[in-house]
This record gives sequence, structure tokens and C-alpha cells, in this order.
Amino acid sequence: MSVISTDTVNQDLEPSKSRARTAGIVISVLVTAFLTFDAAGKLAGVPQVKEATQALGFPSGQALVMGIVLAICVLVYVIPRTAVLGALGTTAYLGGAVTSNMRVEAPLFTHTLFAVYLGVLMWVGLAMRRPALLRVVGIHRD
Repeated sequence: MSVISTDTVNQDLEPSKSRARTAGIVISVLVTAFLTFDAAGKLAGVPQVKEATQALGFPSGQALVMGIVLAICVLVYVIPRTAVLGALGTTAYLGGAVTSNMRVEAPLFTHTLFAVYLGVLMWVGLAMRRPALLRVVGIHRD
């Protein structure tokens, strides 16, 4: 009788790398939850979302389009094979949020840069889950 381990993912990981991966998953889940909540509000046509969209200078109907774009980016992000592509799309979406807030001269650290904070957290979580991504930008973890 032989015992076959089905845990091939964490079998070769050192404990510190496993903790980093777990932390990356937690960060990614939190960012994904926030973005999903944001997309759901836009897709549902919540009156407060429409008002906020108009306050940024967009027609209220554009909230639906923004929700669709964000939902697609988040969906692509949560699929492991396409997570990097989803992170790129979400980064572009968040860049638009920064620009929109700058245009209406929203408070810098609380409103305008919030999308930057979220984007950085998204990439940190992804890099912690996939350390090989760091080599792409020339950072080597030993």
C-alpha cells in the first residue's frame, strides 16, 4: 500500500516562503473583495454610485460601463493563469480613477491616491504569491 500526497504545491516550499505565499493570498483576497464590492455597486446601479460618478464629471450611465470593465478585470485577476493580465487591466482601471479624482481636485492622500494604494497592494499580493514575478523587474529574492 502506498500513500500518495496530493499536496504538491506546498511540498517543496520552505516555511518562510509558504508564509509569504499565504500572506500574498490574504492580501489578494482583500483587494479582490474590495474591487468586487465596487464593481457590484456599479453593476447594480446604486443611486449613491451614480451620484458619485456624476460628481466626477461622468454621465451617470457610465457607472455601468465602469462596473463591467472592472468586473472583467477582477475576474481575469482571480484566475491563476491570467492573474498578471488581470492585474495589468486593473492597474489601468485604477489609473483612470486617479486621473478622475485629480481632475475634480479631490483630496490627495485620502481620495486621489487611494487607487494607487490599492494597486500597490494588489501587486504586492501577486508578487508574494508568485515570487518569479520579481525577477521580471530585476529583483531577486534568495
